[in-house]
Amino acid sequence: MTGRTRWATLHRLLSRLVGRDVRRAPAPATPARRVVLPDHHGPVHPLYAPSLDGDADPGEIVWGWVPYEEDVSQGKDRPVLVVARNGASVIGLMLTSKDHSRNAANEARHGRVWLDIGSGPWDARRRPSEVRLDRVVQLHPTAFRREGAVMDRALFDRVTAALRECNGW
Repeated sequence: MTGRTRWATLHRLLSRLVGRDVRRAPAPATPARRVVLPDHHGPVHPLYAPSLDGDADPGEIVWGWVPYEEDVSQGKDRPVLVVARNGASVIGLMLTSKDHSRNAANEARHGRVWLDIGSGPWDARRRPSEVRLDRVVQLHPTAFRREGAVMDRALFDRVTAALRECNGW
């Protein structure tokens, strides 16, 4: 009996045992943290209410999965500053350690607006960070995997004032 024949026989026996073809695994379920909500449009009413309770609360920087603008079926695990809630959804702003001011003209051409916020405990290497003001993400409450840090109240107020100015609210 060849190796291929043995595997075919094994698959047949297992399929009879479990009542379905074991070679065809069911499609993996989308994890709850991958529930994709549309970006938030319209005014945001920021609220500073951090509470290190494991939930994503306004005023905290949390790490979670954020969908890409151009393809929401894909995304990236990244830090997000939570600025408000919309029912159970979390309203936030993406952070990055990439310096967008070096190519500010290109960013402006694409309508992206970044604000330098300095470094903080949300980045293990304490790299300077920027927060994106023109894209307000709305994320499912299970999209987050961990709390990163509480943002200082004065910095939170500066970010939310820039957010309102950027979006004309």
